Amino acid sequence: MQTTSKVKKYIQDNNLLSNGAKVIIGVSGGADSIALLDILYNLGYECIVAHCNFHLRDQESYRDEYFVEKMCTQYNVQYVSASFNTKKYIKEESISLEMAARELRYAWFEKIRKKYKAEKIAVAHHQNDSVETVLINLIRGTGVRGLTGIAPINGNIIRPLLCIYREDILKYLDNKGLPFVEDSTNKEDIYTRNKIRLNVLPLLQTINPSVIQAIGRTSENLAQTEKIYLSYIEKAKKAVLSNNVINIDILQEQVEPKTILFEILFPLGFNAPTVDNIYESINGQSGKVFYSANYEVVKDRNTFIIGSLANKTNRIYTLFENETETVEPVKLSLESFRKQKNLEIERNPDTVYLDKGKLAFPLIIRKWKKGDKFVPFGMKGRKKVSDYFTDRKFSLIEKENIWLLCSVDDIVWIIGERADDRFKITDKTIEVLKIDLHR
Repeated sequence: MQTTSKVKKYIQDNNLLSNGAKVIIGVSGGADSIALLDILYNLGYECIVAHCNFHLRDQESYRDEYFVEKMCTQYNVQYVSASFNTKKYIKEESISLEMAARELRYAWFEKIRKKYKAEKIAVAHHQNDSVETVLINLIRGTGVRGLTGIAPINGNIIRPLLCIYREDILKYLDNKGLPFVEDSTNKEDIYTRNKIRLNVLPLLQTINPSVIQAIGRTSENLAQTEKIYLSYIEKAKKAVLSNNVINIDILQEQVEPKTILFEILFPLGFNAPTVDNIYESINGQSGKVFYSANYEVVKDRNTFIIGSLANKTNRIYTLFENETETVEPVKLSLESFRKQKNLEIERNPDTVYLDKGKLAFPLIIRKWKKGDKFVPFGMKGRKKVSDYFTDRKFSLIEKENIWLLCSVDDIVWIIGERADDRFKITDKTIEVLKIDLHR
């Protein structure tokens, strides 16, 4: 099958583009991107070429930019370009050169896609790139997903050339007499991908000359296997995880409980060693906490409780007398009215009726702290809030998610739980403040 026909079929089989769609094409000027431009152009797509100048290779960068612009003139297609201060971005974000170029490139591509209302963004990764990615992931350590190579579609990014190899691209360009530019840094092995391309793969080819094709086929097979794997994982997640709580007993009933735990926690930023430590704590005492950048996992009896660190705050919120609702930190609605003789009070932890005359405004909404005490509704003596939580068998995360409504220094209501007896409706009450919690 000819290269163009193979790419056309791949686009159709993977639903990458609709017929004649407008598409942004990332073109560096190298062989791969020039082949991509020529193939999509000849398949009848409305092409808009996007070129990035990262200013990393002195005159070469300007040479590439000029070359791509000239090619667009020959094809009579729209050309757009962007210049980036990549070195400054690397310093500001404290990331690698490869990561910086990637972030800058794809963010700009998406901006251009929206501006021109294009369907997708096409980039020129091919099967060799996918094989290199598999080897990189294998060296770093990975699961099944990391061995499936580069996906043909990721959001608005498509890769129509994944069905062909580098040698196919070079033959295609040679047969059509199409020029391209060479990036001199591709011959340097200071980057991991280049080391694999220049050193590792040639060595493997001395063992098996078709090693790239062999790894490519294995990757494709694993991609099919991954679908079966993910199907099982999703079923196991539904059984194990509910409302951000992992049931340890049910987890241990699974075929591979540690794998299920990894698949639940890895997307939340927990790396493999941390997941190992969490799994090893299954038979340990409650209270141990594990962290990722944005989440925590708390071991609490026979559960692992997942919490967002964004929810942990010492901020204090005020509630003024004339307010009728608030949405932060919890959603409340407020209603004031004169007390009626036949007032019916709902017995609902999400609703509280208060003697407004006993309140000092503005009311305060805050987190509970050690030493907090209140007089539980229906009782006379003070009780520590922490003891109340213990009696209610609250988990650590449930305790952290509790908010208090206070009048000056006095707790008025453990929101959604229990009111303070000192602020209840009595025969002497004139005005009532009714507050509803909306979960």
